[in-house]
Amino acid sequence: MIQLIDVLGAEHWDITFASAASPSSYSVDLDELGVASTSLKLNDSSFNTFVTDLAPDLIIFDRFMTEEQFGWRVAEHCPDALRILDTEDLHCLRHARHQAWKGGREFSEADVLNDHAKREIASILRCDLSLMISGYEMDILKRIFKVNESLLLHLPFLLDKLSKKQLNYWTPWGNRNHFISIGNFLHEPNWNAVLYLKEEIWPLIRQQLPEAELHIYGAYPSQKVEQLHNQNEGFMIKGRAGDAKEVVGSARVLLAPLRFGAGLKGKLVEAMQCGTPSVTTEIGAESMHRDLPWPGFIENNSNSFAEKAVALYEDEKKWKEAQEAGIPIINQVYPKRELGEKLIRKIDQLRNTLKTHRKQNFIGEILQHHTAASTKYMSKWIEAKNDR
Repeated sequence: MIQLIDVLGAEHWDITFASAASPSSYSVDLDELGVASTSLKLNDSSFNTFVTDLAPDLIIFDRFMTEEQFGWRVAEHCPDALRILDTEDLHCLRHARHQAWKGGREFSEADVLNDHAKREIASILRCDLSLMISGYEMDILKRIFKVNESLLLHLPFLLDKLSKKQLNYWTPWGNRNHFISIGNFLHEPNWNAVLYLKEEIWPLIRQQLPEAELHIYGAYPSQKVEQLHNQNEGFMIKGRAGDAKEVVGSARVLLAPLRFGAGLKGKLVEAMQCGTPSVTTEIGAESMHRDLPWPGFIENNSNSFAEKAVALYEDEKKWKEAQEAGIPIINQVYPKRELGEKLIRKIDQLRNTLKTHRKQNFIGEILQHHTAASTKYMSKWIEAKNDR
């Protein structure tokens, strides 16, 4: 979301960030970015006044749940505003993979035809455009759900290219220590990966590297997370990282044994930006590197995962080759300027052809009509109930 704000801000657009979430001490300073911000109430008609007075030309919904809550109000009070859904990742895919893993079976693409998909696809069809971070997920939408390509834009992370000057600041192999794993503990794929490390992978690594340590960082560590900490095993729960790039950039190898999930993995991109090789799974690396070599190893089996992690940790030559492999991925797959221009061109095109575009998306118009009506009256009922 911050990357999108940066791109739109470079066009000198006035940007307002509105959220129903409570700000915290970790919130980005939007004032510093020149972005106005406001707090929203759920199921409250005050949003109608807010959005009518604001009269935006473009509204971006952060994930489909936000569109469900506010989309009908936007359509009713700002019918000419372009509506864009930032999907973040395909939630029905993440849910389907999780259910398959819990059931002890192989994931099948047919698993995405679940109740989560009914809500998510409806939201995508109601919007004028959906931003897809993953090429694989864009393919699923077109192939399985028959979503028209005109409603989708493949837009991965928008990152500054790595310069030679930045590469010179990377910490060298000999000055780096330990393995690292990082990710929000409230995110189920991250928590599952930590358990996988604890129970299967880390004991195999420690057999070969008895002095090695695994430093695990992540926000919101619960008691069950803290209980995994064991200094004698070198399994260290560190909690929230004050500076993620600093801790990732000082580690020798990042481990991300993700067994389910969706979207692109920020931790793996961050590792490339810091010159830290990684070992991950096929799900972890999905849609992240095109046909370019992975900066480390991709392994699904716990024994192979541990073996490759040890080899990467001990072999300076392999480690440097892996480190260098991350540079073209950042510079070629995620170029901020080119991707930002692509987004702006698409927005301009849709703004100039919005009426025609919406007529061609007749299923979306039907969903907007019926879903908006049902959501609208449920929301009004909740609002009336809250006022009693």
